[in-house]
Amino acid sequence: MPEPTWQKSSYCAQGNSCVHIANTPSGAIHLTESSDPAHSTLGATPQAFAALIHVLKENPAHV
Repeated sequence: MPEPTWQKSSYCAQGNSCVHIANTPSGAIHLTESSDPAHSTLGATPQAFAALIHVLKENPAHV
């Protein structure tokens, strides 16, 4: 299985404590918050990820 291509959040300031996302050939979305994405990751369906983004945009005080 090929390594995912991680993208850093555009809201990330300088430093390594940022959210990174990657998608897989199967369509799953992976999220991590470390500078080393190979450690702890969270998997989500595209629908669940879209719902998460929607909630975060609707409630920016919780971000």
